[in-house]
Amino acid sequence: MAFLSSRRRRVRLAPELDDQDLGKLLKSLVATTRTGTIATSDLCVAQMSRLLEQDPGDWDRRTHRMDVLAEYLVGSHLSRAWVTREPRSADALVLHAWTQVAQARAQGHLEDPAGTVETCLRAAEIAPEDPTPWVALLAAVRMERRAQSQVFGVWNEVLARDRWNREAYLNMLAYLSPDEAGSRIQVLEFVDTLRARMPANAPCVATELTAQVHQYHAILGRGGLEALVARNHWSHAMAAQAIDRAAHTWSQPGFLRHAKALADLNLLAYALVAADRRAEARAVFEQIGGVVTAWPWRTGGDPVTEFDQTRQKATAGV
Repeated sequence: MAFLSSRRRRVRLAPELDDQDLGKLLKSLVATTRTGTIATSDLCVAQMSRLLEQDPGDWDRRTHRMDVLAEYLVGSHLSRAWVTREPRSADALVLHAWTQVAQARAQGHLEDPAGTVETCLRAAEIAPEDPTPWVALLAAVRMERRAQSQVFGVWNEVLARDRWNREAYLNMLAYLSPDEAGSRIQVLEFVDTLRARMPANAPCVATELTAQVHQYHAILGRGGLEALVARNHWSHAMAAQAIDRAAHTWSQPGFLRHAKALADLNLLAYALVAADRRAEARAVFEQIGGVVTAWPWRTGGDPVTEFDQTRQKATAGV
């Protein structure tokens, strides 16, 4: 138990996951951003530029870094400052557009939809092989609830450059849901088609389990008797099969190698405990260590607290 107690003390919310270079950059930005001085902005821009120039062609890692940086920069002047200084930098353009989308998630709408779209298209023109301008554009047109023909057009541009892009699949999953522009049937068809084609360890492998967790949350959200028996969701065939497939493979050492593998393991641990499969959850928690993702833990309150309490329940008696 002393070992487990030591692990609990190190539980932390870590959007960078196991990307050490990204984690170092975030710590540096915390120490230097929002001071408003020109020198500080130049230093931060240079640091972000250096990181995004690493690992050329690793689209999975690049997408992860863009996503995390954009979330961090919401409310900051840095992405706009960078694109103003370097209007022909694809990195600057994509990060600025992605930051606008991240801000829109908090506000419920894009402040300048046409401007965001134009920024994405400029980046795509400068770096035609890069999928990230199209991923940012997909998120933007999803926010705008554009017609499915337009959204699928952007979606196909992503897939032409990065067949299993995780963020693109999750954006499409949300867009096709009943809460946005689709239906439950469209979600099921989308997941079925993906499962039949993708490699078992593709970066987008968590799409199916994500759909099941969203459905579980929808049941909880209805309240009343349905919420009281929401655990039964995981005994239904599709949900049980989704969690079985993940539990049998993801926790194998080295099986998941994509940039957000730890986020997917957080999702699996959450689902296993929700399904009352605590023995299987223990091994997943062990593999995660103390790296916590905001979702899905935040649905129950503070994500770090929820993660820690859930892990304690899963490891009770060990």
